[in-house]
Amino acid sequence: MIKSSENMNFPDKPSSWVTRFAPLITGEVLDVACGKGRHVRYFLSKGNTVTAIDKDLSGLSDLETNSRLNLIKIDLEKKTDKGQNPLPIRPIGSVIVTNYLWRPLLPHIVGAVAKGHFLIYETFATGNEAFGRPKNSDYLLKPGELIEAVRDELQVVAYENLYSEEPRPSVLQRICAIRAESD
Repeated sequence: MIKSSENMNFPDKPSSWVTRFAPLITGEVLDVACGKGRHVRYFLSKGNTVTAIDKDLSGLSDLETNSRLNLIKIDLEKKTDKGQNPLPIRPIGSVIVTNYLWRPLLPHIVGAVAKGHFLIYETFATGNEAFGRPKNSDYLLKPGELIEAVRDELQVVAYENLYSEEPRPSVLQRICAIRAESD
């Protein structure tokens, strides 16, 4: 499984895709597969309440006493493999996912976005195998896959499937989408 900066030698600074749309986000944020917490730290610094989910939360030990942080240690893949939704049952606010793909979890991620809130998702796409990990197609989004994942539930604000030099050469797919207030 590829996720987080610890496996990919990524910087600890937040993704430029996340920071581009962060001004739209108010209230609670759910960071799925949060890794060492670069986006957790970023949204806490902006004053948001953050729920961080990952199977290893050791990279967030310095934040354990933060009253605006809820830590959930869980193996997302084992729970979805058993047919369970490992995410909070109620729509939580806005959802952030970067450098992580577990397809059985996609409908739960989309379902966790509350009315009037956003999904910001960025991960590797088909074509990335030419530049490094991940190379396995199980962990690479197919063209348009994120658009299909949100279809009929969220409205797309922005979408890209592109080659990027930053933070290292890779092929990425990313989306920012909102759940309408009227849903």
